[in-house]
Amino acid sequence: MATTDLLVDLQDDLVSDDTSNALGQLKLSPLDAKTWPTECDGDLKSGKEEYSPEIVDPPPNLKWDDPYYDIARRQIVEVAGDDNFGRKVIVFSACRMPPSHQLDHTQLLKYLKHTLDKYVESDYSVVYFHYGLNSQNKPSFAWLLEAYKEFDRKYKKNIKALYIVHPTRLIKAFLVVFKPIISMKFGRKILYVNHLGELEQYLKCERMVIPLCVKRFDERIQAAQKPMPPEPKKQLPHQQFGISLPELREKDHDHKAIPLVMEQTAAYIKKHGLNKEGIFRRSANMYLVKEVLEKYNNGVPVDFETYNDVHLAAVMLKTFLRELPEPLLTYSLYNQVVLFGKVAESKQIETIAEMIRSLPQDNFTVLHYLVELLGTIADNSDLNKMTTSNLALVFGPALLWAKDAAISLSAINPINHFTQLLFENYTEIFSAK
Repeated sequence: MATTDLLVDLQDDLVSDDTSNALGQLKLSPLDAKTWPTECDGDLKSGKEEYSPEIVDPPPNLKWDDPYYDIARRQIVEVAGDDNFGRKVIVFSACRMPPSHQLDHTQLLKYLKHTLDKYVESDYSVVYFHYGLNSQNKPSFAWLLEAYKEFDRKYKKNIKALYIVHPTRLIKAFLVVFKPIISMKFGRKILYVNHLGELEQYLKCERMVIPLCVKRFDERIQAAQKPMPPEPKKQLPHQQFGISLPELREKDHDHKAIPLVMEQTAAYIKKHGLNKEGIFRRSANMYLVKEVLEKYNNGVPVDFETYNDVHLAAVMLKTFLRELPEPLLTYSLYNQVVLFGKVAESKQIETIAEMIRSLPQDNFTVLHYLVELLGTIADNSDLNKMTTSNLALVFGPALLWAKDAAISLSAINPINHFTQLLFENYTEIFSAK
């Protein structure tokens, strides 16, 4: 393979870009202004703290005979719900990689593809926690070449952002070395994130699987930099996002049970999105997402017809659900849903109906409204390609997450399974007495 094929743009448009100064034009976080530690510099002062990979307990639902057991048990690769722009987030933690002689890198590559296969048809982002990469666990250059060849256009076309958290001189040097062959569009997808506070601009860190050693390292970095404490957020008089359903109902002049954001986005999606391929799988322009969110929160009327983008309405609906103070399915149902696979198949629909009936009335009404909309989307799946399975992948993590804990890949699978059954059988479930 030619050297210039090593790092091409993720949208396959290298030929059309002037790549000779691509990285020079990137708006990356200013590394030069900071004194960053070298690889695995665990102590910011001495740089001599010995590093060992973070050991975690195997996921509870992982079976010992799983073909990827040795990789999956280390939780190097995880799925962390959606970012603030409606894109699925894949997390890669270098600190959980053991020394190279203890890890089958070929299996790691296969497992990474196996994980991505479930999400690459949708827009997605990757968060790479760089802390913990060292001379002992660093993959070989030959492996990087193999990985590049394996990740064809199927995996590249829908990646929208690569967040490199806690970058070091190695990453900076790597990009400089390959500067002539990295396209500008790929460069624009790369964002250096100096600390977790910066990452909060793009996704909710408390719902992510962030290794403990990464959090501790981040605390030392921020203590050394003495950043300004964030200003507390004040609730706006007309705020729609981040407000509980009962509060929204009380705010509404007519005390409607269906929140304004859901009502308007659903109406626009029914009008323009039923036949739109990939509805709910595509992201929207991040500046427009922020603009519409601010309009809603400031009581400014929103007319989606002026934006002429059904994906924007779809992202705003998902964002509304993710921003609820408590998930629509509530914290109280979390453990029951995660353990739902243990329910006998003959009892599953009945069990779901009982769980749904236990929801507060506001949650029950809004959930019913939502699944009816998604049922209509699924009825047109021959055109929009959004089956109940695809919709469950998108909406599962937006309907349920753990309280004071990050959602892991082992929890996402049963949540998605539960959500799919809910979507497929919603008429029977909601009519149950």
